[in-house]
Amino acid sequence: MVCPGGGHRNLVMQKEGYDIAEWFAARGIAAFVLKNRLARDNALPEGAPQPYTVERDALADAQRALRLVRSRAAEWRIDPARVGIMGFSAGGELAALAAMSSGTGQPEATDPIERCSGHPDFQGLIYPGQSQKIAPAKGAPPAFLACGVDDRPDISEGLARAYLLFKQAGVPVELHIYAGVGHGFGLRPGPAAGWADRMRDWLEFQKFVGVP
Repeated sequence: MVCPGGGHRNLVMQKEGYDIAEWFAARGIAAFVLKNRLARDNALPEGAPQPYTVERDALADAQRALRLVRSRAAEWRIDPARVGIMGFSAGGELAALAAMSSGTGQPEATDPIERCSGHPDFQGLIYPGQSQKIAPAKGAPPAFLACGVDDRPDISEGLARAYLLFKQAGVPVELHIYAGVGHGFGLRPGPAAGWADRMRDWLEFQKFVGVP
């Protein structure tokens, strides 16, 4: 599940959504792009109250999307035990929040989708917002982390701290911080251009892809 960034004001659907999903799909990894509700929607008049929040509505959208994929795993030929989430900037914040939330399925739900788990099996956090708030517990989904050294300190330094917290919790983790790179690099050519290949390598090493 790919969560585009956009500061919770809009969704960068092409650069941090469709382009990413197509890159992974071309390499044999099924990818879906999330279109979640926004907590700071630019479409509303200035000063108007926002009806949605990240913690309630955007998170619910991400969990519902993970449940939907698992509910149709047989149809889409996906292993329901290897469904992960990745996100960029604000989408990375959302992905981390989904990984830190239980997302437990409801076996008695009348809606069969809600019976499935909304918790990811792995997470990819690419220059995630609110990096300083990432607090993995023991048993958290394995994590791939990437950002630029010239990004905001709360992201570059926050992600470095998050890496140490993953290690301390005994959670498999890999971190890449690229020199000469700031925020929002996506798949653009440059010093960080290889991060997606590194993530694919990591997914294979962790046996989330490439094994029957």
